[in-house]
Amino acid sequence: MAATSNFVLGKALVYFLTLFLVVLCRGSVSCYGFGTFGFDIHHKFSDPVRGILGFDEVPQKGTVDYYKVLVHGDHLIKGRHLASDDQTTPLAFYPGNDTVQLGGPFGYLHYANISVGTPSSSYLVALDTGSDLFWLPCDCTSCVRGIRSGDEITEFNIFSPNASSTSKKVSCNSSLCDLQRRCPSQTSTCPYQVVYLSNGTSSTGYLVEDVLHLTTDDSKLKGVKAPITFGCGTVQTGSFLEGAAPNGLIGLGIEAISVPSLLAKEGYTSNSFSMCFGREGLGRIRFGDNGSVDQGETPFSLRETHPTYNVTITQINVGGTDANLEFSAIFDSGTSFTYLNDPAYTQISESFNKMANEDRHSSNSSIPFEYCYVLRPNQTSFEYPALNFTMKGGHVYPVKESIVVASDNGTLIYCLGVVKSENVNIIGQNFMTGYRITFDREKLILGWKDSNCFDEEETSTLPIKPSSSPAMSPAGTLSPEATSGSVNNTIKPEAAPPRNHSSKLNSFSFMFILLIICQFFVIV
Repeated sequence: MAATSNFVLGKALVYFLTLFLVVLCRGSVSCYGFGTFGFDIHHKFSDPVRGILGFDEVPQKGTVDYYKVLVHGDHLIKGRHLASDDQTTPLAFYPGNDTVQLGGPFGYLHYANISVGTPSSSYLVALDTGSDLFWLPCDCTSCVRGIRSGDEITEFNIFSPNASSTSKKVSCNSSLCDLQRRCPSQTSTCPYQVVYLSNGTSSTGYLVEDVLHLTTDDSKLKGVKAPITFGCGTVQTGSFLEGAAPNGLIGLGIEAISVPSLLAKEGYTSNSFSMCFGREGLGRIRFGDNGSVDQGETPFSLRETHPTYNVTITQINVGGTDANLEFSAIFDSGTSFTYLNDPAYTQISESFNKMANEDRHSSNSSIPFEYCYVLRPNQTSFEYPALNFTMKGGHVYPVKESIVVASDNGTLIYCLGVVKSENVNIIGQNFMTGYRITFDREKLILGWKDSNCFDEEETSTLPIKPSSSPAMSPAGTLSPEATSGSVNNTIKPEAAPPRNHSSKLNSFSFMFILLIICQFFVIV
């Protein structure tokens, strides 16, 4: 009789504790059904990328030339038809024995160091939310094989299926083969070709399957070798030969061939991922992150053909003044700045201009932003109008980094970090900084939550250590810090990111311990 009572009590405990843990998990991003795996991501001008590639021909951060290079890179990669006469110090890339010149290092904005194959080899790949296919330079006849900076040459790894024991070619009868019409038979190897927006830029080759080495975001769990389909890129053209994505590219788009889709299909993660951008060029991408219940959200507005992470903005608020203006925009982490066409561009910029306290900077064609303002010598603080978007569904998206502070020939200025677009509206990385942005492809929503990319309490990723080098702020102690929903933002000294590590048990460990206790009651 006692054993039966204990058994019933144990079952009841299992039921109620499981229900409790489900509720607990819904409020914590550290609890997940599949797993979360991630990579550190690095801005193309960050110290790690510059260190790996051995170049330093980059304008000093915070100068007008620095921002010119970033805008010029947006123009090259996204094909925005922006008027630009940018000329920067070139780097020399060599495809084979030929040397080509690039007006500025690397077109894509963020890079991650990944490992593929058996034995594993590493690649510094570009990250692109605007495309889908993951490809690597592979037994290539036309690709970048290294970078030359002065007398130093850094060679890139070139993938070869024959060198990996886990690699196999994908046949034309695969559901992932889009170019079946080009196949002589169903058993032939599936070809691929991706044409990008930048004029004459493409990657061509065939599909292969191999393992992608993923590091778990829980330090107590082992990483996995996830089977992944990607492009063996034998021929690259256009800006890829000029270093736009010199060692491969990971597509993060919505289609079935993208890495997030493939990881979800194989059961390694949920069909969602997040990206967090820190102010020092370091960040994190996490596959399987569904965000948290207290995040802001808005639904995606997907097109039937070539779907992108498009959202709808229903209202603009500048300095506390609302404007009911509805427009759609793409959240694109691969774009440095935000690009808006009219009427949104004029509404925001003119409203901002009316409320700015400082004198407007005289027109200078070398500055990539239209609305800039002069700071007085020795000025240590200033206010500027806050910018907030009301998204479809009613949640407010406060823009934390709406301005850039720059030095123009010794004069300190700040500019509204928006560039006028001739066509598409794009919310760029500058408007995403300060948030963990979740691209939930299961619920078809975009989520955002305050984040500095270092806080273990807000995310299940391993902490990213801040750069040991000091911030290169052109304003010395001036550093923008936005306040959600405020009328004005005040520039003030920026606090250092927290370096402490949490000693709390994570949700997985807590659940495991409780279930062991429950099993004890059932057995007894």
